[in-house]
Amino acid sequence: MLPKRIGFNSRSTIVESLLYPNRLQRPRRVLSASPMPLDKVRILNVWIDNFSMQEFLEHLKSGFVITPNVDHLMKLQYDAEFRYVYSQADYRVCDSQILMYAARFLGTPLKEKISGSDFFPHFCRYHRSNPGIKVFLLGGAPGVAESARQNVNRKIGRDIIVAAHSPSFGFERNHRECLEIVDQINDSGATVLAVGVGAPKQEKWIAQHRALLPNIKIFLAVGAAIDFEAGNIQRAPKWVSNIGMEWLFRISRDPKRLWKRYLVEDVPFFGLLLKQKLGLYRPPLN
Repeated sequence: MLPKRIGFNSRSTIVESLLYPNRLQRPRRVLSASPMPLDKVRILNVWIDNFSMQEFLEHLKSGFVITPNVDHLMKLQYDAEFRYVYSQADYRVCDSQILMYAARFLGTPLKEKISGSDFFPHFCRYHRSNPGIKVFLLGGAPGVAESARQNVNRKIGRDIIVAAHSPSFGFERNHRECLEIVDQINDSGATVLAVGVGAPKQEKWIAQHRALLPNIKIFLAVGAAIDFEAGNIQRAPKWVSNIGMEWLFRISRDPKRLWKRYLVEDVPFFGLLLKQKLGLYRPPLN
């Protein structure tokens, strides 16, 4: 008769017997009842830092923060410059309830959604009594950033936002205006820069000018947070955001600008996500 094939578990037992003749010396095997939470979760070609809001507030001392959502992930499939900017970010935290569902579908759940517009007011409240945190706001239509500055400072009870500026349309292509903005930020005494001019413009601008801002310790790409804080745009009710339908609310408020983004450009995300689940997704080449 042929000898019985030794299984993997049997071979492991034999190896342990040779390494640890005394049974009491053998390492105990610990079986986890549930998977340990991952520090980072991959969705398509982006690794997302797996923090809760409170954990991230406590952890963030310096660095460049990006908040990926479905629109970001779709742009990252074809925009090589945006991919490079993402590689330069120190933190990437989940901006989207849809990505929360996607991570769960992939079997690697994220702890909490930390959108830029949620994180910014939490950040200001968390540092209410921290004199080292002084914020410069960059974004919004004329007068919007200043309104946001006044509203936030009134709610916080101190001038946590030390200066605000609303750039002209297309400012990112005007080298002179960009340098003037850099001078304003450096002269303000700010230690935190919050930029809300839309993606991928805000992330690219931070990456391009970060080296010229030596006093800034924390760079935040905050999307529509400046408009929300100014009261310039109505935000979706919290329950709508929590079920992942904020995109539909935003389309209803600004269909001309947003319908194509959400109903055409972002829809292929779900096919790519299924490919990742099946092991068929291939990230774009840099």
